[in-house]
Amino acid sequence: MPVQYRISGASAEAIAADIEEGISAGALAPGAALPPIRELAGQLGVNPNTVAAAYRLLRHRGAVETAGRRGTRVRDRPATTPRSLRGLAIPAGVRDLSTGTPHPGLLPIATARPALPATPVLYGQPPIAPELADYARASLGADGVPAEHLAVTSGALDGIERVLAAHLRPGDRVAVEDPGWANLLDLLGALGLSPEPVGVDDDGPLPADLTRALGRGARAVVITSRAQNPTGAAVSAGRADALRAVLAASDREVLVVEDDHCAGIAGAPLHPLAGATRHWAFVRSVAKALGPDLRLALVAGDQRTIERVHGRLRLGPGWVSQLLQQLAVALWRDAAARRMVADAEAAYRRNRARLCTALTDRGLAAHGRSGLNVWIPVPDETTALTRLLAAGWAAAPGSRFRIGGGPGIRITIAELDPADIDALADAVADAAHGTGRASV
Repeated sequence: MPVQYRISGASAEAIAADIEEGISAGALAPGAALPPIRELAGQLGVNPNTVAAAYRLLRHRGAVETAGRRGTRVRDRPATTPRSLRGLAIPAGVRDLSTGTPHPGLLPIATARPALPATPVLYGQPPIAPELADYARASLGADGVPAEHLAVTSGALDGIERVLAAHLRPGDRVAVEDPGWANLLDLLGALGLSPEPVGVDDDGPLPADLTRALGRGARAVVITSRAQNPTGAAVSAGRADALRAVLAASDREVLVVEDDHCAGIAGAPLHPLAGATRHWAFVRSVAKALGPDLRLALVAGDQRTIERVHGRLRLGPGWVSQLLQQLAVALWRDAAARRMVADAEAAYRRNRARLCTALTDRGLAAHGRSGLNVWIPVPDETTALTRLLAAGWAAAPGSRFRIGGGPGIRITIAELDPADIDALADAVADAAHGTGRASV
C-alpha cells in the first residue's frame, strides 16, 4: 500500500518538489511506495502525463526508482536530500564493523608532515602539478596502465561520475558488479542511468554475466580492479584475459571504467583492462591508503575521454587544489609514509585471512581476497544482523550493495583486533546458522 502522505502540486516540477520535501522531512521513508500515476493524477486533478513527468524528474534526480510491478518507490538512499547520508543506528557498546573505512591510526596523513612548495598556483596554469603528473605516469605505467592522458579529480566517485557524464545520457545502461559499491549504485540513480547487474566471484566480474549485460545494451561497464566493495574480489590475470575477450567481441564503443580505490593497501596485484576498448578510464584514489580527507584521484584514459573530463572541470571547480596534489606526491615519496602504507596492507591482509579462516572453520562461506572487507552470504540479512547486534557486533546489510544477488553481510576488518576474531566468528556463525545454515 502507498504511504499516507498527501502529495500536492499542479505541475510536474511542483509535484516533484513536494515529494522531495516529504522525503527530506521523513514523511516518505526509504522504500515507501508512491501512488500509481493515474491514481495520483485523479487526486490532484491533473493529466496523468504531468504525474509521469514528475516521477521521471525524481528518477533522474536519484530520489525514486521504478521497481517493476512494485511501482515507483523512494530510493534506499535518496540522492536529493540529506537522507542520502542515513547510516546504521549503532547501539552504545556495540563494536561497529559496518563502516568500510581504513584504520585511522594507519593513515600517513595523520602523522606525516612533509614540506610543501610555497610557490602559489594562479589562474591559467596547468591543472595538474608537474610532480604529480610525473609520479602518476611512472606508477601507473609500471602497473600496465597507459598514462599519456591524465586528469585529477576530487576522489574516485567524482572521477567515475565525470567519466560517465562525458559519454552517457539519462536512460543509458551501465554494467555494474552485483553486489557492488553502494555509492556507485546511488550515483547511477542520480544520473538517470540504469544498472545492469554482473555477478562477482573472488576473481572479479563473471564474463558470462558481462556478455549478457552488453547484449542487453549496456553502453558502459564499471569494474573494481581489486578490493571490491563489498566482496573483496580482485580481478585475476586469467579473469582479466577473459573480460578483455568479452569486450573485444562486443561493440568497441563500450566505455570501460576501472576503479582502483585501494591502491597501496589492496593486498592483491593489479591486472588492468585499460585500453581494451576505444574509450576507457582508470581511476586511482589515494583516500584509503593515505587518508579519506585527501580528496584526490588520478584518472588515466583515452585522449577524448580525458579531454572531456578536463573541459567539464574548467566549467566547474577549474582544478583540484595543487596543495592537495603536492601533499599526495610528498606522502608517496616519504619513506615513513610508505612504511605506514605497507604496515597497513600487512595488517589488513592478516585480519582478512584470519577472519575468513575462522568463518570457514565454522561452516560459513567467507570472501575477502583483498581490501578492507569480508563478505559473508547468509540466508536472511535482517535476522543475522539483529542477532549480531545482540552479541555486540554491527555489520553492514548486504541490501545496500545488491541489485538482484543473494543476501549477505559485510564486515570491515580495518579496526578489528586480532584477539577478537574468534569471538566475532562465533557470533557470526550463531547469527547465520540461527536463520538456517548457510551453504559453503
